[in-house]
Amino acid sequence: MSNRKWLEHRVFANYESIGRNFGVSPIIARLALNRGVRSANDMAKYIRPQMDDLNDPHMLKDMDLLCDILKEKMEAGKSIRVIGDYDVDGIMSTFILVDGIKRLGGVVDYRIPERLKDGYGLNINLIKEALEENIDTIVTCDNGIAASKEITFGVENGLTILVTDHHEIPINEPLPPAMAVVDPKREDSEYPFREICGAMVAYKVIQILGERFGKKAFERNYLIHAAFATICDVMPLLDENRSLVKFGLKEACTTQNIGIKALIAANNLEDVEISVYHVGFVLGPCINASGRLRTATEALELLVEQDYNTAYNKAVKLATLNRERKDLTLLATDEAYAMLEAKGEEQDRVLVVYLPECHESLAGIVAGRIRERYYRPVIVLTKGEEGVKGSARSIPEYDMFVHLSQCKELFTKFGGHSQAAGLSMKEENIEPLRIFLNEHCELSEDDLTEKIRFDMQLPIENVEIGLAKELALLEPYGTGNSSPLFAVRGARIMQIFYMGEENKSIRLKLLQENGHSAVTALIFNEADRFNAYMKEKYGGEVLERLLTGYTYGDTKYTLDLLYQMNVNEYNGRESAQIVIKDYR
Repeated sequence: MSNRKWLEHRVFANYESIGRNFGVSPIIARLALNRGVRSANDMAKYIRPQMDDLNDPHMLKDMDLLCDILKEKMEAGKSIRVIGDYDVDGIMSTFILVDGIKRLGGVVDYRIPERLKDGYGLNINLIKEALEENIDTIVTCDNGIAASKEITFGVENGLTILVTDHHEIPINEPLPPAMAVVDPKREDSEYPFREICGAMVAYKVIQILGERFGKKAFERNYLIHAAFATICDVMPLLDENRSLVKFGLKEACTTQNIGIKALIAANNLEDVEISVYHVGFVLGPCINASGRLRTATEALELLVEQDYNTAYNKAVKLATLNRERKDLTLLATDEAYAMLEAKGEEQDRVLVVYLPECHESLAGIVAGRIRERYYRPVIVLTKGEEGVKGSARSIPEYDMFVHLSQCKELFTKFGGHSQAAGLSMKEENIEPLRIFLNEHCELSEDDLTEKIRFDMQLPIENVEIGLAKELALLEPYGTGNSSPLFAVRGARIMQIFYMGEENKSIRLKLLQENGHSAVTALIFNEADRFNAYMKEKYGGEVLERLLTGYTYGDTKYTLDLLYQMNVNEYNGRESAQIVIKDYR
């Protein structure tokens, strides 16, 4: 039984007319409007994206200046060092710049900070190392916008420093004193779409460098890398991101990058059409695992590897490391649940959990899992080399950064934004933090009830193969462009079947209230919860009869559903099926 509040997303318009104008059904028109698509030009790009939809890279402030400087340095044979970050975006950004500059004739190497030793982004030690090794030029990617002190030190000591980043500029701080700063979030930026990742910025740098060296469409070599980063950095799949990801995923199975090819094989996905899901939840986490548990350089070495057998062995190691990361995350999450419930603190409005043995790089993932379970703001703390370190994850109704700022004297360091933050503190301040945040929390019961927005009510008789296929026009799905979610009232249960490993999933045969149409519906990994609900609602005898295949043609055993629709292929036949996301 769902405890979430269901809200219908309503944008009023003439769906019939809009659909006719763009050659789609009124349902597709409404779904596009629900996702913020308004103008005719945006609608055309949304429904049928093209690579030409990518915005002009010359519009990025300082982009031409940066590429002019880089070209001059490359032609003069100066040593260039790319400094990235340890997540997927940082690794892909680094690869794009290093490989692109090298293939265009530049002398280039790279450094990626280590999460535990160096922390995030450019630091003084990396600057000193570059000076000791007679590096001429540093190019940052996916970092640098907040490194004014470090960049000042480097510039004063003779380094040329160029910044490419996509993060927000620190409040009330000037741009760092680099020779060029390319960031779509600059206050003086006229770039039409701010929400691109660091690898997309790097992609556009290589696009212009390719032009400078007379190599048309050179940047297309890195389409898949920018697409991976866009997905894994949870960028909204709207505007140019949508086109980039759509066409980047198409190249996954034909990529010439041996490392990505090996990673796909190591995860047994060679014969699969790679989707946003595969990148976000299978391949991307393998790349991320190296930066979390060891060093991100291992993932970058996979991307630059030229021998397939060597690359495959490296990919297997990353996949194994990711499984280890998943196991550690599961253990830490279960420990957190047990700890909260043993203390009776799961009803706190702000949850603060101390897991001394948890690897600090997993704290954010664990906090996210706890937030999903209890729908509350969460801080997970771990024991660091000096004191306690932690990550916070919030809900839309609670600005984590503002509330942490109100007790900043408890921290040795903290930073972040409304929905996520990082912090360091002394161990003795953990309980005072929990008490303060809860005493000063004004979240109501309604605030602590998760809201789930659905697109429209759609009776089961509308679930058919034509519409299921037409919905593919809206792909790729992801942040900002979620898979369409429909609601139906009073769907009648005719039969229930177990399916999947250990019978953890459920397949239902449903009949709409008018009795005209039946459809297959799936509920994944919730068989126990669903059966418990049915038993409580209708009794154990009814549940057993439905499970043994008895068909209730006139059944009154109904559910309200939130569902997604897709195409099922079986024995060469296609049919529409639904995946149930919530029920009541």
